[in-house]
Amino acid sequence: MARKKRNPASVQIANAIIAAYKPESIAEMNEAIKDVCGPMFEAILNGEIENYLGYESNSKKEKTTTNRRNGYSDKILKTSMGETEIAVPRDRNSEFESMLIPKHKRDVSDIDRKVIAMYSRGMSTRDISATIDDIYGFKLSAEQISKITDSVLEEQQNWQNRPLKPFYPFIFVDCLFVNIRRDYESRDCAVYTILSYDIDGRKDILGLWIQETESKHFWMQIFDEIKSRGVQEVGFICMDGLSGLEEGAKAIFPNTVVQRCIVHLIRNSLKYVPTKDYKAFCAHLKKIYGAPSLKAAQVEFERFCQVWSKYPGALAVWKRNFSHVEQLFDYPSAVRKIMYTTNAIEAVNSGFRKVTKRGAFPNDNSVFKLLFLRITEFYRKWDDRPIANWALVRNQLLLDERLDALFAKFDH
Repeated sequence: MARKKRNPASVQIANAIIAAYKPESIAEMNEAIKDVCGPMFEAILNGEIENYLGYESNSKKEKTTTNRRNGYSDKILKTSMGETEIAVPRDRNSEFESMLIPKHKRDVSDIDRKVIAMYSRGMSTRDISATIDDIYGFKLSAEQISKITDSVLEEQQNWQNRPLKPFYPFIFVDCLFVNIRRDYESRDCAVYTILSYDIDGRKDILGLWIQETESKHFWMQIFDEIKSRGVQEVGFICMDGLSGLEEGAKAIFPNTVVQRCIVHLIRNSLKYVPTKDYKAFCAHLKKIYGAPSLKAAQVEFERFCQVWSKYPGALAVWKRNFSHVEQLFDYPSAVRKIMYTTNAIEAVNSGFRKVTKRGAFPNDNSVFKLLFLRITEFYRKWDDRPIANWALVRNQLLLDERLDALFAKFDH
């Protein structure tokens, strides 16, 4: 790899700093750099006031203005190297204002962006304050940090209320629980999330909603809201087994296919199975939902009911929901692979949990801020690319008359 060419001027400046300060450690080098920050700011400020007044300091030339220099005022700046004191030039008429450091501005460290980055990674205000103090040598109060992070709330609200696309082939719905202080006590509140795949197979999160409990009635309000934001049709809604949710979803989107998550059904049925039989029980289940055809799945299910009759509670889970297994075989394998589980949205919620473990949140807005920042990181990771094998999935979706008509209607 070729050696990077340095700017000769920067090399000359570096050599001058080393000659003047003779640093013998990283700490001494940082102090040297910090020490020259003040003179650099002052030199630029003096250049600005000279340009403003139209003459250099101590110039004997005829002046075009009656305004004159009027000494200096001291100012302490917060920089990326820590705090530094500078002398700010003044004019007699008090009309000069620096473009570099406007009046009343003391923080030039770009600290807002750094605080928001730390907050988005789940750091508490106390940890952020301590980290800023360790690195930059000045403190930020919890109120200052909260004010900085509040700057994303308007963006979050705009995102939450944005118009949505008219058709999503797949949406996945789920809740996670976050501890929030309400009415002087901490409560576990449900954060409702909807992940979608659009016509081009790109992921999007349609919104975040907070309620004290998970209920079908609130889910219906959410479905009604996304409909008012532009969603006309949904191909499949993949969800866990909240009672009444399937009927609620169909009340808002009557043409959708609601698919129960097979993984959730497995977990529910394992509650009735001793640990020693977990492996064999799950292996037999996989022969059912992974069968090559509906007929094969039905035959295997009959055999399953005979083999595991000693666990009637587990069998009851599958007998009540076997229609959702049969429904999978209405679609080809690539479509089944997407619709049979809510793992996609559980991965999103897992990403949320990484930053919500820090304890109780003071209010709903603090949760919205943090999770919205997390979502922006998801978007960067997804990079507006379609999910794997989307071309194959789309071709298989078009084999269904209902979905073929929806793609034809909305794919412009």
